[in-house]
Amino acid sequence: MKTNILVTSAGRRVSLVKAFQHELKFQFQEAKVFTTDMKPEWSSACRVSDGFFTLPLVTDPEYINILFDLCLKNSVGLVIPTIDTELALLATNRQKFDDAGIVLAVSDLGFVERCRDKRKTNQLFEEFGIQFPKPMNKNKPVFPIFIKPYDGSLSKDIMLIRDAKDWNYSLLENEKLMFMEYLSPEEYQEFTVDAYFDQSGCLKSLVPRRRIEVRGGEVSKARTEKGALYETLVSKFAEMEGARSCLTMQFFEHKTSGRVVGIEINPRFGGGYPLSYNANANYPAMLIKEYLLNETLDFTDNWISDLVMLRYDSEIIVQSDAFAD
Repeated sequence: MKTNILVTSAGRRVSLVKAFQHELKFQFQEAKVFTTDMKPEWSSACRVSDGFFTLPLVTDPEYINILFDLCLKNSVGLVIPTIDTELALLATNRQKFDDAGIVLAVSDLGFVERCRDKRKTNQLFEEFGIQFPKPMNKNKPVFPIFIKPYDGSLSKDIMLIRDAKDWNYSLLENEKLMFMEYLSPEEYQEFTVDAYFDQSGCLKSLVPRRRIEVRGGEVSKARTEKGALYETLVSKFAEMEGARSCLTMQFFEHKTSGRVVGIEINPRFGGGYPLSYNANANYPAMLIKEYLLNETLDFTDNWISDLVMLRYDSEIIVQSDAFAD
């Protein structure tokens, strides 16, 4: 039985790697959590893992074969992807890994594609009765106007244009841009939601995290909240066809009317997940139980509300001769 876990593109996800290490030891004392990265010796998460390996860019034609061989040689039974660009490729090649007894913790390809294209994500929200930002006529813009690419990630190439003097007509030529209403922080509160769906697409846990402060595109201060938004999302997302494992979703909630607006869905662990983990939303343990122990999961809401995360920088110190030139 393959009981080791591999976290790909580990980067700085030290807390996530440590969580998997901690939970895995409860079930398999000798099992290990491995990591990959393009330059793993420069990755803090790789340095705290039980072993690391180099993987090329996901666009490399040998990416899947190299990953597959790594899993076979190191008795990996569960692969945890962490970046958007990996997801479609892994979902496409799920059967290859399944046949070898290796589980890829990734949603179905069709679902991944709907999450990757924000236009299709809006359609998905609409199907579940969740509003999305109102589209605006780019030829007759009303300011302020919010703009982002339909296939973007990590807040790349998003922009807010507050008035006509900042309007650039060259934006009209970019077919990838979406033009929509601006949801101001004066009126709306932003939430990130960590949700877990089993392999049948049934919701097993959902934790809203109020985003209090963001640094470099990743939350640095946040608080778990079990309020009206939680009740709304649990009832609407009880089942989501094609969704598997951990999903990170973004919502805005109006401070007075309670209007809920869906922004995006990322079918992977989010950077702020350590808060949900410490609040007892134990998705690493759920993944281990479902995919390595073949257990059936029950829905759980026993996570801790009003738990606050205050992030800070820490260090991994290694000898300089441990690095490749």
